[in-house]
Amino acid sequence: MIVQSPSRLRATLRVPADKSISHRALILNAIAEGEAHLENLLDSDDVRSTAACISSLGIAIDWPVGATAARISGGGLHGLYESEDALNCGNSGTTMRLLTGLLAAHPLFSVLIGDESLSRRPMGRIIEPLRLMGARISARRGDTLAPIAIRGGSLRAIQYEMPVASAQVKSALILAGLTVEGRTRITEPAPTRDHTEKMLAAMGAPVDREGRSVIIRRPARLEPLGIRVPGDLSSAAPWLVLGACHSDAEIKVESVGINPTRTGLLDILKRMGASIELQNEHETSGEPVADLIVHSSDLHGVTVQGDDVPRAIDELPLVALLGCFAQGTTVVREAEELLVKESNRIENVVTMLSAMGASIKATADGFIVEGPCDLQGARLDAAADHRMGMLGAVAGVLATGQTRIENDAVTVSYPDFWEALEAASPEAAQTA
Repeated sequence: MIVQSPSRLRATLRVPADKSISHRALILNAIAEGEAHLENLLDSDDVRSTAACISSLGIAIDWPVGATAARISGGGLHGLYESEDALNCGNSGTTMRLLTGLLAAHPLFSVLIGDESLSRRPMGRIIEPLRLMGARISARRGDTLAPIAIRGGSLRAIQYEMPVASAQVKSALILAGLTVEGRTRITEPAPTRDHTEKMLAAMGAPVDREGRSVIIRRPARLEPLGIRVPGDLSSAAPWLVLGACHSDAEIKVESVGINPTRTGLLDILKRMGASIELQNEHETSGEPVADLIVHSSDLHGVTVQGDDVPRAIDELPLVALLGCFAQGTTVVREAEELLVKESNRIENVVTMLSAMGASIKATADGFIVEGPCDLQGARLDAAADHRMGMLGAVAGVLATGQTRIENDAVTVSYPDFWEALEAASPEAAQTA
């Protein structure tokens, strides 16, 4: 795609459904007893990978191509069947990590594979605690990389302190703990998204929270949970950043999930001085939802660290772009997790924005941006990382001249991203 800066931005948008909730709605309803109707499910490559894996495990899923509504008939806590083939997780780390926890608890032999990118992402952080529970798991490179082979069953409860804040690790251990005697206690170093806990509690599972610990005990059964998935804050994030940084913008994003464990970017935007407001606040299937409205803003630099990091981990590349339009220094630290996403996002953020003239440098655990910067159009390689693709698109719309984005991969989480950008301004984007 080729993008360029329009003189004016006005848009009212609905972003795709929340990817994290969509994955969990499929996985948890697969082990419930009975049928659930899911609405506004994210129809993206990653979520389709989860659906295909669940279907291969004997669960009936009616989800037509191109649809956002699906029906899933759960088999119960012990109702999965051994797949005849390897379970292909595609590019989805959520699929692989959560299913590893789920399958470790079932007396099946399973092999999980992924694409080239997923096969480079760290899986030892899942395998180590699951082995402490008694799981028999092996993988490549000293049991750290996919493919993952699992011979499941016969787990025991543990108390585990996570060395790194990760909702995927936490959720994998919760799924494994659903079938064991006793209390499985998982303590996280910083709060991470809690969609798994919310959904399980609504399905009747005994889930408790004590400080930064989650405690799960085996339920007698899980009730199916029909859900309407709210809009994904991570998909709204590019529009919020675009609206705040552009000199003449007003963008409204409707029906976005604002779970407090996910709203780190909203807090960062407010601290930077962004003109952003929440309207029509309500709940959908237990998740808080609101319309978000952002206007052109005068921004100033901030430091992002601590609990802000896991609450904004997918949006941190966009914080670097905010720093390019802010007065002063913007610092992101304690974000080593960016090194092991779909790409090395610290390296790629610095490479992409430097190519456009930004004053940015990488650190071991984040980056430092000196603003404001006059960005110039450039040729950018998003490294087949959807977050980098959207970062490049928004940076290009804010830069002088044309920007060409290659290997954008945005369909992984946002299939209609380019159409939405054209709706915001027909002059902003065109096919290369």
